[in-house]
Amino acid sequence: MYPLVRELAADGIPVAVSCRVLGLARAPYYRWLVAPITDGQLDEAYLANALHDAHLDDPEFGYRFLADEVRRVEEHAAISDRVVWRVCRDNGWWSRFGKPKPRKASKPGTPAHDDLVRREFTADRPNELWLSDLTEHRTGEGKLYVCAIKDVFSNRIIGWAIDERMKARLVIAAIEMAVARRGGDVAGCILHSDRGSQFRARKVHRALARHGMVGSMGQVGAAADNAAMESFFALLQRNVLDRHHWQTRDELRIAIVTWIERTYHRRRRQTALGRLTPIEYEAIMTPQTATAA
Repeated sequence: MYPLVRELAADGIPVAVSCRVLGLARAPYYRWLVAPITDGQLDEAYLANALHDAHLDDPEFGYRFLADEVRRVEEHAAISDRVVWRVCRDNGWWSRFGKPKPRKASKPGTPAHDDLVRREFTADRPNELWLSDLTEHRTGEGKLYVCAIKDVFSNRIIGWAIDERMKARLVIAAIEMAVARRGGDVAGCILHSDRGSQFRARKVHRALARHGMVGSMGQVGAAADNAAMESFFALLQRNVLDRHHWQTRDELRIAIVTWIERTYHRRRRQTALGRLTPIEYEAIMTPQTATAA
């Protein structure tokens, strides 16, 4: 601002007026007018020139080595490492090996859904409350990941997906399968899960919105908030995953699907369903739903 005040004064505008308009004090301006460059600024400029020359000679040197180099000159003998670091930072003179890498701007994560279930795992009709979770198991070829969706009304697994990677697309595939099995009329249905990153993904949020569904999530570290789904995976663990060592992913995939569709749905009777299987319970309670499925 001081050079501007000087130019305005040369054009006939009083210094007092210019300083008042620009919010400046007049005394510092007059001191600057006598000595535009202070002794400290001049010394730092000479130091910056010396550091720049040393940096060009050895780009691998960090600021400490550069400080050692400039201290060989008598006029810079008392320069501290901190001053050298500040000058190098202001001018972007970094060691070739230690140059700070720019960080990518990260997008904020999607917010978690509120817990709309609060451990009340009951439903009076199909497509009122679905539960979902993920599990994994090792094979001779690597891990296999499973996402399953259960309708609380009949405890039937209406959607599942199996893949070699635990990504959001695994959850979306299970949702799409469940919606297709239920005939697409799932608007207002609650999908409850934990707060895993796969369920919080934007793609999953968009899939729920596309089908008119409502998301719900339990609290962090509270397994009981999704206990009804955990119980199904415990059965899957005992009856399939831990039966023996699986050599290939395909072998385990076939075993999981076979157990769900043949044993769990059609042969395993549940006390909560009046000693009926999930398929039998839906056929009795909602014949039209069973026919459509």
